[in-house]
Amino acid sequence: MRVKKYSGELVPFDETALRRSLTRSGATENEVNMVYESIKTSVYDGISTKELYEMAFNALRGKKNSYAARYSLKKAIRELGPEGFYFEKWIARLFQEDGYEAITGQTVQGHAVSHEIDVVAVKGNEMLAVECKFRNDADAKISVTTPMYFKSRKEDITGISYNFFNQNRQFTDGWLVTNAYLTTDSISFGNYYKVNLLSWDYPKGSCLKTRVDSNAEYPVTCLTNITEQDKAMLLKSQIILVKDLVKTPQVMDRIQIPKDKQSLILKEANELINSPLEHE
Repeated sequence: MRVKKYSGELVPFDETALRRSLTRSGATENEVNMVYESIKTSVYDGISTKELYEMAFNALRGKKNSYAARYSLKKAIRELGPEGFYFEKWIARLFQEDGYEAITGQTVQGHAVSHEIDVVAVKGNEMLAVECKFRNDADAKISVTTPMYFKSRKEDITGISYNFFNQNRQFTDGWLVTNAYLTTDSISFGNYYKVNLLSWDYPKGSCLKTRVDSNAEYPVTCLTNITEQDKAMLLKSQIILVKDLVKTPQVMDRIQIPKDKQSLILKEANELINSPLEHE
């Protein structure tokens, strides 16, 4: 049995990988078994990863909306596109949740040229320059040229004082963050030159997915009870995290989401953020 990836490549169907992804939704072992058995009967040779995802998503949603919401995280992050503007906002919110002050879209003058810094994050004596690389392709990989380029940008702004958050500071470090994967050369380069890299599945144990699940920092686009239009309106209203919606539910009145639907959305949102998933 083979599965067709987004790129068109055919790979063997991996039962273990599917079960693992279902488990990461937060579903119990019994629920995972039930969902897997319901999917298995419909799997055929050459099935697309998109179709397989939709089958799993719908089966999990039949158990609990928050399972489907968590399962959809990778797709939900892609919905912060198409250009990645809201991806940068989301990354800034992740730093804020970790105690940083953070701001997006800043231009600074380096030693040689000017640079647009996607996210500037400050905590104590630390000031980080964060480069965000957003990709729409589910299987996209960041090649080694990107961390090379980021390293040179970081060097060009090092040792210069900038005024952020009402204080003159110098950049102390930086992060290259992506919702995609990293090539082995990118990882090797980052390790050798001490370039901080954060991707969908790297570093192991503290990758983007693990950090989001562990701290319940889900983008609002995860929610299964809101329409594409609802998502766009919430993002425009600076509701980036599901947590933001729970804290300020009155925003749903402003964008005219019906009251009965609001209760379903909040139920799912609370389930999602109040049951953080711990990874092995």
